[in-house]
Formats: sequence, structure tokens, C-alpha cells
Amino acid sequence: MTNSILALSPLDGRYSKKVEELSPYFSEYALIRHRVWVEVEWFIHLCNEVQLEGTRELTAKEITFLRGLYKKFSKTSAETVKKTESITNHDVKAVEYFIKDKMAKNSTKDLMEFVHFACTSEDINNLSYGLMLKGAIEGVMLPTLEDIEAKLLELARKGAKVPMLSHTHGQSASPTTVGKEVLNVLMRLALQTDQLRVQPILGKINGAVGNFNAHSIAYPDVDWPEVSVTFIEGLDLDPLLFTTQIEPHDYVAEIAHNLVRANNIIMDFDRDMWMYIGKGYFKQVLKKGEVGSSTMPHKVNPIDFENSEGNLGLANATLSHLANKLPISRMQRDLTDSTVLRNLGVAFGYSLLGYKSVLRGLGKVDINEAKLKKDLDARWEVLGEALQTVMRRYGIEKPYEKLKELTRGKDLDKKGYQAFVDKLKIPKAERERLRKLTPAKYIGLAVELTESATT
Repeated sequence: MTNSILALSPLDGRYSKKVEELSPYFSEYALIRHRVWVEVEWFIHLCNEVQLEGTRELTAKEITFLRGLYKKFSKTSAETVKKTESITNHDVKAVEYFIKDKMAKNSTKDLMEFVHFACTSEDINNLSYGLMLKGAIEGVMLPTLEDIEAKLLELARKGAKVPMLSHTHGQSASPTTVGKEVLNVLMRLALQTDQLRVQPILGKINGAVGNFNAHSIAYPDVDWPEVSVTFIEGLDLDPLLFTTQIEPHDYVAEIAHNLVRANNIIMDFDRDMWMYIGKGYFKQVLKKGEVGSSTMPHKVNPIDFENSEGNLGLANATLSHLANKLPISRMQRDLTDSTVLRNLGVAFGYSLLGYKSVLRGLGKVDINEAKLKKDLDARWEVLGEALQTVMRRYGIEKPYEKLKELTRGKDLDKKGYQAFVDKLKIPKAERERLRKLTPAKYIGLAVELTESATT
């Protein structure tokens, strides 16, 4: 992919190298190639599997030739199709003519008119997009999300026993561990990737309004619904029999919503990491020659997490429009879905940028245990929850109110904490246990929960 400073979109300019693995799935070249793929396989299916009257069984050599049209599809091939499209003003018809032109010079010349047989353009388009989405999800998006999960798992294990002050409403709260907080993100993200992994990719090939009109008038004795099912399953997609002219795109909306949720989880993590870095809970690895500010030389900015957040926001804006618009089509079809579907690459591209940025960020941070310990040691008031809960157990009246008086809006230190504990009318062993408690030790089952999920 050419990285041009004249590109209108940063995906094709500044960031082109970072998203180039999506080009085989969402570029104009990719769409044309996948259309050739579907047209060729439908033709082969009619000849060799359905064995329509008027066709004949293709030889192994002929099948190799035909499949070579998409397996060896080149940039020059795509340009040839585009040149034809400039005359036909119809992109799918240009693909049909491209295939027929190749067949005219081959032994399959006698079968040329069975290319695109009984198809509407959307029979070809929806299956092409299905293959493109399947390839991009399985080949790019899931592996990258899995890389993020692996990095989160690594950080969760590393921080499993490292206490950290929590913050609810931006205020000091009951302590946790670094590992448990990272694990929370990992478990949320894993749920979304699991759903994406099993997402059905649907397809249809049932004619102009979904009733097999042309098919059944030409060959009334053929079980066309069954032909449709076997062909779509042969593409490793899930058949959909009940449609208008178009596959209704509900599954595309499901994918878009799934990615929005995954992206939101990562953005939530980006923002937390931004604040944790600001608090000094994580240190960033310095890179020689890198500048944090044009005027403040001391700065080491959390740019990777910021970049991730920004790009995922752009992705979600596009994904949300895809999800909301694509399932809506006037009567048996309108053309609004066609131009919108061409922006799948935009949504996936900005998502991929966000994923790669958070991966870079995770690769450059280290836990700052000294700072974490210092913050915990300065916040003895967070033990108010522990004290009042134990006081309830032993029947002491108004424990919450007493701790509120002791801690609310006040700085409590170790000395003040232990003085309060010494006055509690609870069993001596309990007083001793509470006296030894520190903010760093008040982490509940955080370690056990993290280790149970990461080992």
C-alpha cells in the first residue's frame, strides 16, 4: 500500500503500513477479487454439482483454470475490470464480462452464458462481503485481539500480588491489586472475542427478490433452495433462505455491535492507564530520541493509549452507523447499503489501529511498586470499611457512623487508626488482627481471584 502524503484518509496515508493487512479484505481490489471468486464457484457448482441441463461436467484442468481467475487475481486484473466498469457503469456486470472474456479463450467457451446464471448482483455482493468479513475477522482482527489478551494476561500475572489503591468517583477506595484490575479488563474482552469467534456469517443466493424466480422458471424441477444451501455452505458461510433482493445485513450489524463493545472495553482501559500513568502507578519505558513535548523536555506522554482511544472512537462512530443503517432497506431493496458497506474497511482499519496502539502501550509500561506503596501508606482511612464491618459482626452500635466521624474528609494515619482499634470492645484476638492490618494488606480475595483465573 502506497503511503502518500496526498492521501485523503490517514488510513491510506499516515497509517497505511499499520493497517495494510486489511487491504486483501477491504480494498477495491479485494472486493473485485471476491466477486470473481463467488461467480467462478457458482459456475462450477452449477456444472459439476447440480449438473444443470445445458451444462457439462468440467475437467480438472478447466476447474484449475477457472479458480486461477481469483487465486491468481492481480492488480492488473482489477484494473481491467475497472476499465470495463467505466463502460458498463455497473461493477458486478464488469466482473461477469471479465470472466467471460477469459473463458472465451479457453475450452470453457461453450459454457460462458452460465456465468452469473439466475443471479442478481446482490447474490454475488453479499457472499463476497461475507467472505471478506470472515477473512478479516479470522485472519486479522481476532489474532490482534488475542495478542491484547495475551499482554493483559502477562500484566495480570505480574501484578497479581501487587497492592494498589482503588479509586471510586475519583476518590480513594478499598484497595485492590494491579493484577485483579487488569484481569477485570481481560475477562470482559475475552467475552467479546468469544462471541466474535462464533459469529455466523450469513449469505444468500436466491435471485432478484429472494424467491428463485429466474431459477425456477428455467429449471422448475431443480430443488433451488437446496442448491442455494449447499453452495453457500461450500463457501464456509451460513445459508439464509428468506430475504428480499439483499441479504438483510443483520449479522453485519451484530459484528459491528460486537466490535463496538470490544472497542469500548479497550477505550475504558486506555483511559484508566492514562490516569494510572499520570498518578505514577506505571512507569513508561523511555525510547531514545523520542520527544514528549515540543517545549517541556521532561514529559513522557502516554501517547499510545491516547492514540488507541482516539482511533477506537472513530471506529465506533463508523461501526455504529453500519449497525444502525445496514439492516434498513426500502421495500425489496435500495442502494444505500452499497456505498455504506464500502466503509467496512474504515471501521476495521481504525479498530486495528486502536488495537495496535494499546499493544504498543502495554509493551512500554512497568508497574511502579514504590509509588503504589507510597499511595497506600498515605490512605489509612480506606480501612474504615474493614473496621465498621467487623464492628457490625460484634454488635457494636452505629459502627458506620463512628467510622464516618473518624474518616470522612479527614486524613487518617497509622497512629490514629491503631488508637481507634485499641478502644474497640471486641475480642482481643480480633483487635490484634485489625491492629496488624494495613491498606496494602486489605485486598480481600484479589490475589486468589487473579491466580485462579490466570494459572
